[in-house]
Amino acid sequence: MELVEDGEDRWRIPRSGGMLVDGLIFASEKLIVKAREDRALDQVANVAHLPGIVGASMAMPDIHWGYGFPIGGVAATDVEADGVVSPGGVGFDIGCGVRLLRSSLSWEDISASLRLLVDALARAVPRGVGGKGLRPLSVSEVDRVLTDGARWVVEQGLGNERDLECCEDGGALLGADPAAVSDKAKSRGAHQLGSLGAGNHFIEVQVVDEVFAADAAEAMELFAGQVCVMIHTGSRGIGHQTCTDEVAVLDRAARRLGLVLPDRQLACAPVRSPEAQRYLGAMAAAANYARANRQVLADGVRAAFASVLGQASAPGVLGLELVYDVSHNIAKLEQFLVGGRERLLCVHRKGATRAFGPGNPELPARYAPVGQPVIIPGSMGSASFVLAGCAESREISFSSTCHGAGRLMSRKKAAEQMGGQELQRQLASQGILVRAQQMKLLAEEAPYAYKDASEVVRVCQRVGMSRVVARLRPVGVVKG
Repeated sequence: MELVEDGEDRWRIPRSGGMLVDGLIFASEKLIVKAREDRALDQVANVAHLPGIVGASMAMPDIHWGYGFPIGGVAATDVEADGVVSPGGVGFDIGCGVRLLRSSLSWEDISASLRLLVDALARAVPRGVGGKGLRPLSVSEVDRVLTDGARWVVEQGLGNERDLECCEDGGALLGADPAAVSDKAKSRGAHQLGSLGAGNHFIEVQVVDEVFAADAAEAMELFAGQVCVMIHTGSRGIGHQTCTDEVAVLDRAARRLGLVLPDRQLACAPVRSPEAQRYLGAMAAAANYARANRQVLADGVRAAFASVLGQASAPGVLGLELVYDVSHNIAKLEQFLVGGRERLLCVHRKGATRAFGPGNPELPARYAPVGQPVIIPGSMGSASFVLAGCAESREISFSSTCHGAGRLMSRKKAAEQMGGQELQRQLASQGILVRAQQMKLLAEEAPYAYKDASEVVRVCQRVGMSRVVARLRPVGVVKG
């Protein structure tokens, strides 16, 4: 495949064959090597075949192989020009994302209690494959969650209005259609609300290591030495089942419509078609479940902190308030300038985060001057980052940026390098306490299995998609 360097940290796959647009990859020379090795660039080219695609088939610097789309893939299709939506451009964990809570505490306030805090979080948070969550749902409650997301959880007394203000879409994505979600999907999700799951999902106690952008950090109420908690999880069984159901429907639709695609995993249909409308309604419902899930988990985190730090340290005193909650597996209908005129686009972000710049009307007032917070997890043994969206991202990447470090090696290969218990001991020697449900799964998520998150965020800053606000180092990790 031809790959042309197209400026600093930009690489282009020229349009050829059935490609409707070029491929565009944002990566340093070091990061582009891995993308070539795992054939993720082939997927960038494949996505460029989607009907109605505009701009370019894009990939963020944390790109790696995925289902249909690469993880780190961004593609926008023109709705009025029969542009399509593809479940492969969202992924199976619909609405998966990251939530960051900042506290009023400094590292000195909790260092002596860290082990107790991590143990309390491990006891409080249901995790692992399957299992029950903190807030099981009745049949009628499932539909409410699918419609109202985090808003329904706050109505139940779990959280506050700032949680909704600082959550993408105010906690609930419009257009959700619970009737489009299968009974099987609902049954899988009914008992899992408020659970972490397994794989790369986690709850992590972190300390703000360094602040790089004082104005944005002030707006986000972040300061050096501050204790924060990051939550990374998604829609659990309800999202996975919904994607499974809808991929089959859209595969049949694509064949019926005679759409020519290089990979059946790119099954799709025009956004205005009945099949696509059903998928978008089901996807929004599953995304709302993911937001509700992180909201319930945040309540569990607050309770665990209060239990360890004493009754006098109630959640309000601890200051465990939401900085932001944002998805990185989603497709949204958004307005962008294309070819000199405003168009309604279906923007797929799979392993990519929305990054609205300053002044965007969808941002909370507190963030309008500095841009949308973007939460970037590290790799358990390495730093995480808080970014802010740049105005330039609107033209560069349809207001998108990276979502994490991105895998460097397969789970199987990572597990072969070191056992889970040995990894746990190694991290403890570095001052990072880890509590895992299954040691085998812990080994699969070892830090060496991931790219360098600092390199990923530097690329995003250099090309103008987002700027680095703060670096957070891990001190305690709870995993499935």
